Amino acid sequence: MAQSDTIKTQRLQKLAELREQGVEPFANGFVPTHTIAQILGEFGTLGGPELEALDQTFRLAGRLMLLREFGKATFCHFQDGTSRVQAYVQKQVIGPEAFALFKRLDLGDIVGFTGTLFRTKTGELTLAVTDFVLLTKSLLPLPEKYHGLTDLETRYRQRYLDLMVNPQVREVFIRRAAIITLMRQFFEARGFLEVETPMMQPIPGGATARPFVTYHQALDITLYLRIAPELYLKRLVIGGFDRVFEINRNFRNEGLSIQHNPEFTMLEFYQAYATYEDLMPLTEELISFVAREVLGTLRFACQGVEIDLTPPWRRLDLRESLTSIGGIPAAVVRDHEALVALALSEGVVLRPGEGYGRALTKLFDLKVEARLQQPTFILGYPRETSPLSRGSEADPEVVDRFELFINGREMANAFSELNDPLDQRQRFEQQLAAHAAGDEEMPHALDEDFVTALSYGMPPTAGEGIGIDRLVMLLTDSPSIRDVILFPLLRPER
Repeated sequence: MAQSDTIKTQRLQKLAELREQGVEPFANGFVPTHTIAQILGEFGTLGGPELEALDQTFRLAGRLMLLREFGKATFCHFQDGTSRVQAYVQKQVIGPEAFALFKRLDLGDIVGFTGTLFRTKTGELTLAVTDFVLLTKSLLPLPEKYHGLTDLETRYRQRYLDLMVNPQVREVFIRRAAIITLMRQFFEARGFLEVETPMMQPIPGGATARPFVTYHQALDITLYLRIAPELYLKRLVIGGFDRVFEINRNFRNEGLSIQHNPEFTMLEFYQAYATYEDLMPLTEELISFVAREVLGTLRFACQGVEIDLTPPWRRLDLRESLTSIGGIPAAVVRDHEALVALALSEGVVLRPGEGYGRALTKLFDLKVEARLQQPTFILGYPRETSPLSRGSEADPEVVDRFELFINGREMANAFSELNDPLDQRQRFEQQLAAHAAGDEEMPHALDEDFVTALSYGMPPTAGEGIGIDRLVMLLTDSPSIRDVILFPLLRPER
């Protein structure tokens, strides 16, 4: 029998004995007067005499994390959802019967304490317990004290344990919540309206990705979990909402990696009467604002690299980057046939209908992306890989689009929106041809309603999507997207 099974058997026996003695092991009704963080914040700087002069009783609750017994007294550490503090339980104060019950408690049990504050001889703020109540009996042991919960697979599968015993993990998700709140504040202060668009869509659009498929019984139709909210947000711009944003969950039926989870969070926003060039300084301002608020600085380390977010950020043409960073001769970059041949020799797979444009972007992924450590806007994306972007008036091969890279990862994608319904229809038809030729990432049907909406007229508009998970990775120095998603998708245990 495994040790955890043995401990569970022992605790189940203890549970039965407690009930026989009239002790409810899952009690209710205890209401704390303070959180532990409030106690530390309000009284953490007071000395011993000042604490004694308070003449105040406190009710705190939390999970037992450490027990140290000294005969007729016990010190313990317990934590709630905010912090951890020490308690001191004496037999002569709470009485022999209650003290005997307390000594039968286990690490992991949730307890409500009543008492006063004092400082120990070592100066630690401590609750002198005058009464307690068992609120929840834990039937399984916490991870071993000194080694903790270190196995990554276990941490991701049992995030509740990870949060329970690894304070630094809790801080990551507290910071994640703060980042999202700050992003909302930023856009609301600039007149953007937060909206919600459908997560189940009859036609998956707004990105090139394989969707998840579901089915609606009552309507007898196939639906798709959205791969992006883009086409619905543009409908709102057409309808008259000139500035909109959505913090949304997207779903893409693709592989798992340290940068990819099939379910992820994006910020997507659209601004009428703006171009992609307007969004570059706006993006600098947004990310700098968030970083300064959560870190207090624009210079910080991420995975061993010193990042500097001080604007302005570098701007670099995609084709030029292949030469200056990727080491591909400029003559090869400009020669369509030569570049496609190079891409194929590097293992790039070109799908039906793809050619020079796809070769450009895939070679960029292979030879440039990981080397863009400092914030860099990459411009000049090929028309072939940008079906929703407005074409460049200066160069018919490219579109008015940028992607932002920091620490070797794509952080944002933005462009001036294509608002010509005839051009948009033609590009959709090209995507349909690619799908018919076997490209499962392309839409299977033309979104006629979106083309109709465009036909009523969409003002000149720029839009952008920012990967919130990757931004959180950057601002929490996290190596994997799984470290910043509470419950990442994992393979089933065998």
